[in-house]
Amino acid sequence: MTVLKATAKAQRARRAVKEKDMKRITFRIIATVSITALLATGCVVGPNFKAPKVAVPTEWNGVGSASSDNASIPTADAARLSEWWKSFKDPELDSIITQALQSNPGLRQAQSRILQARQARLIAASGLLPSANVSTSNTTSNSSGSSLSAGGSTRNLFQAGLDAAWELDFFGGIRRGIEAAEADTQAAIEDSRDVMVSLTAETALNYMELRGFQQQIAIAKKNLEAQQKSAEITQKRFDVGFAGKLDVANADAQVATTQSQIPLLESSAQQTIYNLSVLLGREPAALLSELSPQGDIPGTPPVVPVGLPSDLLERRPDIRSSLAQLHSATAQIGVATADLFPKFSLTGTGGQQNLSMGSLGSLASRFWSFGPSISLPIFSGGRIRANIQLQTAAQQEAALGYEQTVLTALKDVESALVAYNKEQQHRSALQAAVRSSQQAVDLSMQLYTAGQGDFLNVLTAQRDLYASEDALVQSNRNVDANLIALYKALGGGWQNGTQP
Repeated sequence: MTVLKATAKAQRARRAVKEKDMKRITFRIIATVSITALLATGCVVGPNFKAPKVAVPTEWNGVGSASSDNASIPTADAARLSEWWKSFKDPELDSIITQALQSNPGLRQAQSRILQARQARLIAASGLLPSANVSTSNTTSNSSGSSLSAGGSTRNLFQAGLDAAWELDFFGGIRRGIEAAEADTQAAIEDSRDVMVSLTAETALNYMELRGFQQQIAIAKKNLEAQQKSAEITQKRFDVGFAGKLDVANADAQVATTQSQIPLLESSAQQTIYNLSVLLGREPAALLSELSPQGDIPGTPPVVPVGLPSDLLERRPDIRSSLAQLHSATAQIGVATADLFPKFSLTGTGGQQNLSMGSLGSLASRFWSFGPSISLPIFSGGRIRANIQLQTAAQQEAALGYEQTVLTALKDVESALVAYNKEQQHRSALQAAVRSSQQAVDLSMQLYTAGQGDFLNVLTAQRDLYASEDALVQSNRNVDANLIALYKALGGGWQNGTQP
């Protein structure tokens, strides 16, 4: 009995020693991890990102220039671009763009790329955390090296354990990777916004084209009706001998020429409806019944606030995306530079192993190990430094790309401004031409029916009237199209207060 008590007392003493040792080891691990973590946060290699300064003009060259008395004038007032299409005051246009923003497949693709970038950022961030794996194994071995039939002895080794590792980010390579991933996420968000800008502009442009084609069809039919009446008059005059066969042939030819234009315009109008349907993520014929009735070309607002050139750097998504790409490229230099330095890791293994599976839970089956490791690159054949140079060159390319994007954006706005102003001048001249052509048609027809004029004057006047009216419709459409191009160049259409 005394022996049993002594044995139990000895076992309790050993357990107490082991527990004290485990506490000491645990304390050392916690202390080591804490000190290492503090040290690791203090050093990040590679250049820190700083947005480059790009010179921009203080004002737009095309602002405030009136092209006619009733012109729509761009001003330097603060731009209101979140829903710029509402400035046309066309409910049908508002509805179509709203549907496009909700269901366009290209926009949904861009939003999916944002999700991908965010998950890539989570993957990069996981490098700062420890990793752990649970494993089990059953190994059968022959200790004598002979076959079982020859009497060799075998044994089974059952093992279950936990492996853990933590790479300590002393030099910031992982943190630079996270920084690059965050910049890539921002670039994906800006790319999605850029898709919104293009989508709203493309939808509005197709709508203006549709209304333009419908107006051209109406103008063609109106002129066709007038030309048919002229042809009837000419035929009657020929029947009574007051006109020649040549006048009849010319009148009929003009009627046929005008009539031939209508099917082409109808085809273009229907194809434009197909384009709008696809932009809305629907089958091509889905909007035929809704958009086939003739509608007017929307008018432009009297004033178009465009803001200052410096605002463009914060407003245009493609500029913001290019800046985010430059940020990512800068962070990648740090990722590559960190490979020059040692990598420090803490590794640990713990578990149980025994020759008998039923004895795995016993105290004697336990094992553990813990310790730091260092990996130092000695020779890599120039790979690391070449990668640093590669990332540096990529960063320089991204910087030049950002500068080019800014210059292109400035050019887009100036080009849209001059096109918008000049097209209004063009339209004003065409309006005068239409008035004069209408007077010429009326006078030439009066003289011809009175027998005091040549039918060639009637033909010429009618052709000029149709041409000038058709050109005026196209100019009205182009004024709207140029304003849409201006809104797009200014980066309008995404500032709705929502985050993709």
